[in-house]
Parts: sequence; C-alpha cells; structure tokens
Amino acid sequence: MRTVHSLKELRTILRGYRRQGKTIGLVPTMGNLHEGHISLVRKAAEAADVVVTSIFVNPMQFGAGEDLDTYPRTLTEDQEQLEAAGNTLVFAPGVEEVYPEGLALQTQVVVPEVSDGHCGASRPGHFEGVATVVTMLLNMVQPDVAVFGEKDFQQLAVIRKLVRDLMLPVEVVGAPTIREDDGLAKSSRNGYLTASERKIAPAVYQTLQATARELTGGRSDFQTLEEEARNRLAEAGLRPDYFNIVNSQTLKPASTDDTDITLLVAAFLGTTRLIDNLSVSR
Repeated sequence: MRTVHSLKELRTILRGYRRQGKTIGLVPTMGNLHEGHISLVRKAAEAADVVVTSIFVNPMQFGAGEDLDTYPRTLTEDQEQLEAAGNTLVFAPGVEEVYPEGLALQTQVVVPEVSDGHCGASRPGHFEGVATVVTMLLNMVQPDVAVFGEKDFQQLAVIRKLVRDLMLPVEVVGAPTIREDDGLAKSSRNGYLTASERKIAPAVYQTLQATARELTGGRSDFQTLEEEARNRLAEAGLRPDYFNIVNSQTLKPASTDDTDITLLVAAFLGTTRLIDNLSVSR
C-alpha cells in the first residue's frame, strides 16, 4: 500500500493502473477510521481491482463552533488498518492541496432540495461542503465505483443526486451501517462520549427500532410517532435535534401511501451529536 499527498502523484499512479486495465474504487473518509470505514474498503475491493481511500478533514463542511480543530487526525493508525484490509492507495492531501485559493474563492456544488431539512437544516452549509469536496474527489480519482456508508443517509442521497445531475461516470454504492454489539452505530465521534454517556447512547437505535415496530404494526400517525420518539430520547438523557419519518427516496415527510420509509434521527449526548437511521417497508 502507498500513501500520496499530492494530486499530481495520485494521477500518475492511477494512470499506470488504468493502462493495465484495472478498475478503480474510491472510499472518501475524514480519517480516524473504525470498522464501519473498513467495511466500505472491503466492499470497494469486491467491486474494483484498485481501492483508493482518501483521508481529508474537509473544513468546508464544518460550521462555526463545530469540531474542526479537535476532529481526530490519526493517519498512522488509519494506514495500518487500511493495509490490513487490502487497501491499495491512500490519498491524504493537505488543505492547501484541495483548496489552493482558500475556501472563500472555492467554487461550490449545491444540491437542491435533498440537502434541505434534517441535517441540512441543523448544519447550514454542511452539505454544500460535502457535495463540493466529494465532487472534487471524484474528479481527482475518476473512479469506476465509489462507496459511502448508509449511516449518513441524507449525505448518501445528496451524493447520488449530484452524481446523477452532473452526469458523472461513477457508480455510487451504499454500504450498510456497522454497529456495536448494543446497536450504537459506529462513528468517529463516538470517541467523544464519556463512559456514562456511552451507556446512554444505544437509546438512539432502540428508539429507531421501537418506532419501526409501530410502523410495521400498522400505525400511520407519523407526527405523533415522531413526538413520541423525541420524548423517548429525552427521557433517556439525550437532547433530540430531530426525529423525522420520511419517504426513503425523496426524504420528504412520509405520507400514508408510502411503502418505503426511513426514520432519520439526530440527537445530542453531552456535546456529541449522534445521527442514525432505519428503513422499513410497509
């Protein structure tokens, strides 16, 4: 496995692989890798001959007061995990490599409608930052396939739409959420939780499961179910940001005619913001 930091070196290496007729997979990450990320690498390896994992803490997707400065940077540990997983190439550019003219002068990609609401409402500008850097990474690597986790459900929807709308020649693959034994979705930000908070955190997934059971049992009073879920989170010791029952394709509020529904949740536990989702068919 090799690690490169410049776009020039990245493209030189990938050009060689393409001459050999090899297909290329991309796994974009912000580093501080865990088993969820590694599962994306393994999935990319099933779909492509060469796997490129990018490690870049993207300042454009962090809002004021968020954890950009304290976000864990663990390149050495990440490299060890990636090599063990069979990753081919690590692309770890610096901010000046990605944004040579600075953020203020950077062209941005805006994905309308699907970016609205949910995390888009709670974190203004976040999905513009995500869409911009993902578009740039797709252009830098020019992969045949790119793999993203389904834990970030709205993010995946945003990326699918930008690829479709901009007619980018890449297949976007979603990978299932990897969970701890108690159901907590694996996330780099779980490391922020104190020991007492970590005991509370599984309530997020438990609330999703409880609401899903109500839906499959025939309930369709979505607003009441959302309120009940928020109350359940609060009683467990979390501070709900949102709990929304949506159409799985459009991410708009679900209607009684919808058969594919996704539950989206974000909640604060101390200073840590946890997100998760669960899809159900009726």
